[in-house]
Amino acid sequence: MITLWKKFYNWIDERVELENLVEFMGKKYVPVHRHSIWYYFGGVSLFLFIIQVVTGILLLLYYKSGEESAFESIHYLMSKVQFGWLIRSIHSWAANLFILAAMIHMFSVFFEKAYRKPREITWITGMLMFFLALGFGFSGYLLPWNELAFFATKVGTDIAGVVPFVGKPILEFLRGGEDVTGATLSRFFGFHVAVFPGIFTVLLGIHLILVQRQGMSEPLGIEHGKELKTMPFFPNFLLRDLLLWLLVLNIIAILAVFFPWELGKKADAFTPAPAGIKPEWYFMFMFQTLKYIPAKVLFIDGEILGIMFFGIAGLLWLLVPFWDKSSARGQQSRFLYYIGLLVVFYIILFTIIGWLA
Repeated sequence: MITLWKKFYNWIDERVELENLVEFMGKKYVPVHRHSIWYYFGGVSLFLFIIQVVTGILLLLYYKSGEESAFESIHYLMSKVQFGWLIRSIHSWAANLFILAAMIHMFSVFFEKAYRKPREITWITGMLMFFLALGFGFSGYLLPWNELAFFATKVGTDIAGVVPFVGKPILEFLRGGEDVTGATLSRFFGFHVAVFPGIFTVLLGIHLILVQRQGMSEPLGIEHGKELKTMPFFPNFLLRDLLLWLLVLNIIAILAVFFPWELGKKADAFTPAPAGIKPEWYFMFMFQTLKYIPAKVLFIDGEILGIMFFGIAGLLWLLVPFWDKSSARGQQSRFLYYIGLLVVFYIILFTIIGWLA
């Protein structure tokens, strides 16, 4: 058996030069320090994205986009196709965990100042992928064409529609018209399975190449002459990463089996919106914030002010490597550290309030 495996390895090596790849990976080292645990969330995010792609392809075998067929195809998948309900539950749970893992990875990079020179492009590509992950969640939510998703999409696109000057064109572009209809479903389906994955794959390729070229970011304190402990990327770090992937897969399986994703009722534009309709948890803090802003703040509509605030905050967060002067000098800004803690606390608090309200 060993001889057969060696022959197969040599056959592949002669054609794709595996030995050079193994040698390259063997020279890569990962810093070891008290915050090394956060390195693994980038790999977890990648693993969850892979699960999304695989389960999404399986769902596409049965899903039919259309106002008259979307709900029925999902219902058929869950009730008639063997393990169809499980694949859909895995896809839905993995989507939520994907955004959670990406969010944890984003904040860990921020607090470790891993965006500082020369990793500015790595940060930007990572942030753009995070925004796309939110787009995946928003567009995929409508695809079952159930009652909750229909009205949540209506509320979400209504919020986008109040953006000054460009709000109405954005609303009509997203909906494919004035209202949420089958045209909206078709557009969201196209975004979810073609446009977003294509852009995300390009950004992911750039991001992974940059991470491999630049290596893992080292703590600020280490860069001033302190000795740095390391571990080989292959096989030490990679095996630990794979072990965590296995644990995450088990968590998803438990959630999918014991808390299967429900389908609900088919969407009907002529029925009133269900009471207490809410967005998914990753939009909850923004939704709850908009509820607390007064209808008028001076001469500006409160909703417009809230959307402008989140838009500017997102832009500043995206460009943080370019305006954080302390990172350029290799220093730790306590002010930015506390700002980051405030943002984390704010998101958690308002998400909980919105969930309980």
